[in-house]
Amino acid sequence: MNLKLPEAPRILVTRTDRIGDLVLTTPLFEALRKKFPKAHIAALVFLEHREIVRGNPFLDEVILYDKKGSERGLWGQFRFGWKLRGKKFDIAIHAHGTNRVHLAAWLAGIPVRRGYARRAAWMLTHPHPYNKKEGKKQEAEYLFDLLEPLGIFPPREIKTFFPVSDRAERSLEKLLVFHEVPPGTPIIILNPSASDPTKMWPAERFADLVTRLQKESPRTFIVIGTPKDRSIIQRLKQSAGAPILDLSGKLSLGMLGALLKRSALLISNDSGPVHVATAVGTPVVSIFGRYEPGLGPSRWRPLGDRSRVVAKDISRIPPDQRRFTYIDEITVGDVHQAVSDLLKQGGS
Repeated sequence: MNLKLPEAPRILVTRTDRIGDLVLTTPLFEALRKKFPKAHIAALVFLEHREIVRGNPFLDEVILYDKKGSERGLWGQFRFGWKLRGKKFDIAIHAHGTNRVHLAAWLAGIPVRRGYARRAAWMLTHPHPYNKKEGKKQEAEYLFDLLEPLGIFPPREIKTFFPVSDRAERSLEKLLVFHEVPPGTPIIILNPSASDPTKMWPAERFADLVTRLQKESPRTFIVIGTPKDRSIIQRLKQSAGAPILDLSGKLSLGMLGALLKRSALLISNDSGPVHVATAVGTPVVSIFGRYEPGLGPSRWRPLGDRSRVVAKDISRIPPDQRRFTYIDEITVGDVHQAVSDLLKQGGS
């Protein structure tokens, strides 16, 4: 199947799910720009994720979808589709299939609608089999399957992009000064939360790891998360043998990118900040406990060579005897070894 577009096509890429998923979609913007240098390329994202794509050099436009506000309900959906119709897109590429986004592109009358045959596939003109659940390759590699009919294939090295604005860096600097973060000490970021409890390494083990690392060399430890993570973070702080600055709920997405960019390392569960960190060039240790196809490290590992995945080796366990998660079997020693390797590389 080959798709032919005008020399200067109007292209819409949609991604309305989680932070890390959107970051892993950014390589498509660059690939489309290289193939169609005269194109008008737009990204449709959730309102709350706008800082991930605003400032992306490969985009001409960012369209915000306010699911909880102006686009809420059937009437809001119709109005949004009508607004898209006025933009006269030639093609919509749905990196994540949802009923709402498929409907919006259908209502907009976009002539070519490419996406996964998963939800409301009848509204797509060129569906692609939903094969991500097989978990045989990384998420960003899967996304390039959508571009193959346009003659676009994944590059040898897939790079993500996260814009860090001067404004975000200034706001972060003020916050760090307010909390009296010493300017010369390497910063290690901790992310003990995740979207699902089965992905969360115990807070007490994060604390033991902090204690070990602080004994080796003075560092500044900062924990990130949302206000919902406060109980987990409190357990971590109480058990650790070193001070930990809690910035949960105090960072915008732009400030998170700025913080990760100036940090020596991120230690995180399988969660969105992992992909933000790799996009801004920060080394990452990503802790995985889930192995079900489509949910494990094969699909969701961080990109780049400055990252480490820590996961239990289950190769000798028969498939019919495997559990859904092994997060509790990952030891402090396992994670400490990965952290030490990356810190030595970076000289921190």
